[in-house]
Amino acid sequence: MSIDNKNYPLLSAVPSPEALRKLPQEQLPQVADELRRYLLESVSQSSGHLASGLGAVELTVALHYVYQTPFDRLIWDVGHQAYPHKILTGRRDRMGSIRQKNGLHPFPWREESEYDVLSVGHSSTSISAALGMAIAADKEEAGRKVVAVIGDGAITAGMAFEAMNHAGDLGKDMVVVLNDNEMSISENVGALNKHMARLLSGSLYTSIREGGKKVLSGLPPIKELAKRAEEHLKGMVVPGTLFEELGFNYIGPIDGHDVEGLVDCLRNMRNLKGPQLLHVMTKKGKGYEPAEKDPIGYHGVPKFDPSKDCLPKSKGGKPTFSNIFGDWLCDTAASDPKLMAITPAMREGSGMVRFSQNYPGQYFDAAIAEQHAVTLAAGFAIEGLKPVVAIYSSFLQRAYDQLIHDVATMKLPVLFAIDRAGVVGADGPTHQGAFDLSYLRSVPNLVVMAPSDENECRNMLHTGYQLDLPAAVRYPRGSATGAALDSAPSLLPLGKAVVRRQGSKVAILAFGTLLAAALEAGEALDATVVDMRFVKPLDEELLKELAASHELLVTVEDNVIKGGAGSAVAEYLLSANAIKPMLMLGLPDEFIKHGGQEEILAELGLDSTGITQAIKTRLS
Repeated sequence: MSIDNKNYPLLSAVPSPEALRKLPQEQLPQVADELRRYLLESVSQSSGHLASGLGAVELTVALHYVYQTPFDRLIWDVGHQAYPHKILTGRRDRMGSIRQKNGLHPFPWREESEYDVLSVGHSSTSISAALGMAIAADKEEAGRKVVAVIGDGAITAGMAFEAMNHAGDLGKDMVVVLNDNEMSISENVGALNKHMARLLSGSLYTSIREGGKKVLSGLPPIKELAKRAEEHLKGMVVPGTLFEELGFNYIGPIDGHDVEGLVDCLRNMRNLKGPQLLHVMTKKGKGYEPAEKDPIGYHGVPKFDPSKDCLPKSKGGKPTFSNIFGDWLCDTAASDPKLMAITPAMREGSGMVRFSQNYPGQYFDAAIAEQHAVTLAAGFAIEGLKPVVAIYSSFLQRAYDQLIHDVATMKLPVLFAIDRAGVVGADGPTHQGAFDLSYLRSVPNLVVMAPSDENECRNMLHTGYQLDLPAAVRYPRGSATGAALDSAPSLLPLGKAVVRRQGSKVAILAFGTLLAAALEAGEALDATVVDMRFVKPLDEELLKELAASHELLVTVEDNVIKGGAGSAVAEYLLSANAIKPMLMLGLPDEFIKHGGQEEILAELGLDSTGITQAIKTRLS
């Protein structure tokens, strides 16, 4: 990455927050301006998360200026917005490596910097962790301060309110900064979001509690944040009421792009006692007009030219598995009004944009509330509707009890369309879909399918939708294989695999999209290759035949080996007294770091070369 530091004279002179704190306050607007320009230039050359960080520049500068980080604890929720934080905390010159193999982690990561207090990637964890740190700081009695920064999207998750309820009850000193940009990744939904949106339809309220008056005393007038002004309706609930009922002293809203005003406010807040909530209004994509106009499109970006008003168009070609799911959803809804599609705030990522537009009465965004999304589906199923939950593999982990308790125990026909299964690549350990086969196959009454291509994916979605049982179809991120689609989806026979290549001595049992690599290995070794299709139930009859006719059985999966599909095969053969030498290939017993998908699979020996070599080594 080529960036001329001469264009950033003040930022280049600030290698750390300690250096930042030595600057006079009046220079902070210039720091923020250079930081925003540097962020735009670096991400345009490296790819990564953009709009969130652009909106959090002034807030980041102010927090590091007022608080004695890393002694004071600064906790970022999710971390999409933490690129400016990385730039200010000694990682500026490494920003070109972000999200790449052996490069900077895409989110705050404890192993990377002492300034990254909490390793994150999933939403709504910051306040709980901050409370634990605040309790520890109280016991330590060293004057350590604790601040959590959470977005208005992340605060829609129940975990955030559970933490605030506890914090308000304990009364420990801590600050929660609510970064309100009216946007998480997709558009925010729900009553809470509408409640906060009232700020923009009326004049800013002045009924601030005594603590708030103290903090804001002596400051310039709060900047007008809404163009439209009208009197509050009589008895209208002010935005702070909810948080004050939870035991927090509510302060704000204030302009999140006035860095000096933020510094003055935070400096006053630093020594207030008890739980404090500062409501900051920001604009996602701030300072870069295309991102301001399209914050969803500029949430995560490829390499692009900032001088142009648009991102580079995709080259087309193969559809993604998310596209295949979205198209199947629309096709099915066209003939079945009972279909109810649910997503926990992942409309774009799950391929549901067209469905949400064409079938708004059958589309439900549950916000960042995976547990609620799954049990909402259970309610639909109980009443005879046909729910489909579109969810990422690593996000379904957050609703595992609901999957078991509210769906599987009652055998409710809920279809889980599980995106981002297996190796996802650049988002790293928190987002790799490494565990779903292990945690799903242990659940009674649940059918688990892993398609090898897009046609199989569509057939499995159709099959799972028609079952009178809970069912899951898990598929990877990114482009599908280019397989032709049948004119209409077909019902698959439950638990039946397909032999794709007949060979001898070695049988390779492939689960999911690693089938293509397995077929190449099969050609090199003259091995039998099977598309297993179902992880649960397994094709037990075929497994017995293969065990009897082959010398070595090899299982291949993009899931952790421990407890995964290979383990399922071994368990069955053992129970059937059909013991046969086995080689299990899959993800190792460690968290998979970030990098390109193909790059990671090759490193783990899950490409055709790696599979072939592993089998040769075992045979020798």
